[in-house]
Amino acid sequence: MNKQQLATKIWESANKMRSKIEANEYKDYILGFIFYKYLSDKELKFLKENSFTQEDIEALVEDDAETVNYVRENVGYFIAYKDLFSTWLKMGKDFDVSNVTDALSAFNRLINPSHKKVFEGIFNTLQTGLSKLGDSSASRTKAISNLIHLIKDIPMDGKQDYDVIGFIYEYLISMFAANAGKKAGEFYTPYEVSLLMSEIVADNLKDRTEIEIYDPTSGSGSLLINIGRSVSKHIDNENNIKYYAQELKQNTYNLTRMNLVMRGIRPDNIKTRNGDTLEDDWPYFDETNPAETYNPLYVDAVVSNPPYSQHWDPSNKETDPRYARFGLAPKSKADYAFLLHDLFHLKPDGIMTIVLPHGVLFRGGEEGDIRRNLIEGNHIDAIIGLPANIFFGTDIPTVIMVLKQKRENTDVLFIDASKGFIKAGKNNKLRASDIKKIVDAITARADIDKFSRKVSREEIRRKESKLNIQRYVDSFEGTKKWDIYASMFGGIPMSEIAELSEYWSAFPELKEALFTNSVGPYAELAVGDIEQTVNEHPTVKAFISNFMGAFGDFEGFLKSELIMKMASLNISKEELVLGADIFARLASIPLINRYEAYQLLDDEWAKTSVDLEVIQTEGFNAVKKVDPNMDIKKKDGKEEEVQGGWIGHVIPFELVQRTLLSAEYEALKQKEGRLAEISSEYDEILDSLSEEEKNSSVTNDSSDAFVAKEVGNKLKEIYADVDTLEIKALNAYATLSKKADKLAYISAHDDVVWSNMEAGNDGTYGKKAVNAYLAELQSAFEFPEESFEAKIVKVSKLMTEEKEVKAQVKAEAEALHMKTKETIESLSDEQALELLEQKWIFPLTESIKRLPNEVIHVLVNKVKALSDKYAVTYSAVESEIHETKSTLSALFDELVGNEYDMKGLSEFQALLKGK
Repeated sequence: MNKQQLATKIWESANKMRSKIEANEYKDYILGFIFYKYLSDKELKFLKENSFTQEDIEALVEDDAETVNYVRENVGYFIAYKDLFSTWLKMGKDFDVSNVTDALSAFNRLINPSHKKVFEGIFNTLQTGLSKLGDSSASRTKAISNLIHLIKDIPMDGKQDYDVIGFIYEYLISMFAANAGKKAGEFYTPYEVSLLMSEIVADNLKDRTEIEIYDPTSGSGSLLINIGRSVSKHIDNENNIKYYAQELKQNTYNLTRMNLVMRGIRPDNIKTRNGDTLEDDWPYFDETNPAETYNPLYVDAVVSNPPYSQHWDPSNKETDPRYARFGLAPKSKADYAFLLHDLFHLKPDGIMTIVLPHGVLFRGGEEGDIRRNLIEGNHIDAIIGLPANIFFGTDIPTVIMVLKQKRENTDVLFIDASKGFIKAGKNNKLRASDIKKIVDAITARADIDKFSRKVSREEIRRKESKLNIQRYVDSFEGTKKWDIYASMFGGIPMSEIAELSEYWSAFPELKEALFTNSVGPYAELAVGDIEQTVNEHPTVKAFISNFMGAFGDFEGFLKSELIMKMASLNISKEELVLGADIFARLASIPLINRYEAYQLLDDEWAKTSVDLEVIQTEGFNAVKKVDPNMDIKKKDGKEEEVQGGWIGHVIPFELVQRTLLSAEYEALKQKEGRLAEISSEYDEILDSLSEEEKNSSVTNDSSDAFVAKEVGNKLKEIYADVDTLEIKALNAYATLSKKADKLAYISAHDDVVWSNMEAGNDGTYGKKAVNAYLAELQSAFEFPEESFEAKIVKVSKLMTEEKEVKAQVKAEAEALHMKTKETIESLSDEQALELLEQKWIFPLTESIKRLPNEVIHVLVNKVKALSDKYAVTYSAVESEIHETKSTLSALFDELVGNEYDMKGLSEFQALLKGK
């Protein structure tokens, strides 16, 4: 299975395993064991690459000083053979919780001195939390054994971008965060927000060869890692990136270190500290003597998502160089204290991004003074308003502020990105296209209607240095307006037609083809079929033709990029290449939203990139492999993993079936379609039955399905009542016992078709043959089409057919499944390449081709809405009401009744006449 499938499987199992343990705590245990497995497997890999035999590895002990030093100097730590993760697995029933506690203690003793900052105490959270995994040694042993077996299949030797361990680690952190409520904010920044901040920073640093980045409230380290990943798209040597991280809470600090190490970052490039960012600035050369060895850190980028509006102690901080220039944040809200800390650590040409609550933009007091000083110092570069409810555990409105030490421009770019998102469970989530649009706006410092705007310092001063985004960017879509004249007398306001100006610019003369001027500033619809008029207009056809021309060789371009270069292309950079190509093709095409096109690319790239990672890691033959399809099933009250067929390692079974096994696939689909039709026919018959008929013992208790046994019994009753001349004659024959009587009866009764039965040697017909023929005659009897009896007969026949078809579907599906497995395993290179093309390229090109038609569809709907809006005037409605009143009043004049009836009618007439 690929990394996404493996991560999902581990999460689902881990979430069940944790039982009543809080997600926020349980994450520390499973992530700790994953990290221990990583270190253990990394040591094993090093030993094998340096000629250690299995016998040598099994001889690894702490007492062997020479080997211990050799391993420590090369990997930074030493793990004895008895403490290796793989050894725990081999121990089987002999494994005990004490094996873990002993191993973790030994690890701390055997860290290379030069790596102590990275590794020392990194398992403290795990070690102290083991007691929560059970009430006894036996229960803890069982829980830990389950955990290590759950993660045993995670590969730790990622190549290129096939970073399985890092991906799974990050995925599990995100899923635990989603289930950790308010505590999630302590350790996790949603990936999309992290990616947005990273892309902004990466673009600013793209021309540098060496980069230092810092997160003073690092949490799990995901912000740092994503910046490193984004920056690495523009830098040749990833080892030229140094990571600095500080975190207050020890368990979260341990997550930071684990995450950074497992991403393959060299320990020399990881500088971390467990401490209070606001109380004790950092780094120091020697923490045992901070006063004399303090050395302020100045970096290329600072990123942070600090705790919102946290209390802090500003006492005696007036001379702190971090705050001296701008002022002290109030003790009830440390937001600006974190911001100023970040800004202080920037190099003159550096950049910082920080997530803060919306209130920092307008709150007064000390915060207003700091904000004014930042504006006057020209440090605020951009402010991005994020969608609501985007962070786990809080619905506080948030912004990203982008600041620099030195800037050439003096304006501030405001971006209202609050409306670009999708729903994801309980939270909102930025899409790839939303992130791309924001980053592009910042890179170009672009003014985009209802989205972004550059604002001069003078305008900000006039508004008292308050930075509420709504003060500067009008993103209000407006309420639906109605023209009074058109509402009364009809016609379509020319002003509302003009609101579609972007379409009239793109399609010259289309407006004139759709509308004719009527009275003054009002028009009438000039055509009966709006959709046909639009689709057949020459400018619309030219628009589609130009679009198709722009993307005429797009399929060939994708093939050259993805198919021809699959083994060598840089996966982390390729989406940029494809996105730039799409944007270039759309440059001269109006109306098409290029970010919508980018989203289509990203949706497909999310799947394609995983395939490319597999192929680059495992080789092209991975395309010709299948994997066991493992399902979780209950047996004897316990869940266990069992194989349920096969799945393609890269190529989906259905794709192979649709392309290479189309005859068998279509035959199976037809039978499956027939089963769906039978189900619909059942429903139609059920709907046609009266309540009395439904209750006549043929349906289940809820009367929404037929019951086979009951239908069979009812059918016997129905057929027992069937009576024809031939049936009567046969029943009479069945009462005879003597041969002579039977022969005489046969000769005398030509109302029975005797030849339809097989006679015995004596010329008579036995009981079995007669009963079989009677049943045949009864079942052939035709009841009136809409009768209850006819419907039950039909249901019975459908049930017989359904049983047969289901058996056929099961047999054919199993046969097709195995044939698909064999087909994948015997693919030629040419077939494999064709299937990859079908999987990677066809879905994207088809979705891109639909874009112009979607634009036209939107226009047609807008014109229809305009036409319908004023189609019925108030005057017409009023006239119709008046006519209806008059008609009703006239009818009343013809009515007769007693004295009281007539008084009532008279009063009703008066109301209708408005008296």
